[in-house]
Amino acid sequence: MLEKMSQSSGNVIGYKVTGKVMPEDYEQLVPEVEALVEKEGHVRMVIDMTQFKGEAMKAWGADWHFGREFHDKIDKLAVIGDKTWEKILMPLAKPFYAHAVKVFKSDEADAAWEWAQS
Repeated sequence: MLEKMSQSSGNVIGYKVTGKVMPEDYEQLVPEVEALVEKEGHVRMVIDMTQFKGEAMKAWGADWHFGREFHDKIDKLAVIGDKTWEKILMPLAKPFYAHAVKVFKSDEADAAWEWAQS
């Protein structure tokens, strides 16, 4: 499940990921990011994955399409999470999701927002 975060403003949009990501989550995410891109041109994202439990296999296609559609429009992607795999894999996501990707620990959420906004 995706929940838009209240700190979202201007061209910076944030989501808290809870549980397992499903295809329906992209039905929410895509139009919101699309509208922001139309308004701002480029966006910056903050994704809080501290409560992320995985992605349903049937959501992989939507995930891939999201990356293809928005990669050139996402300037920065700040990922908040404490899992080792996030620190290793998220920088590898850079060519698919954003121009710049940086991982922050759960106690660095404010720093993630500051980085995304700068």
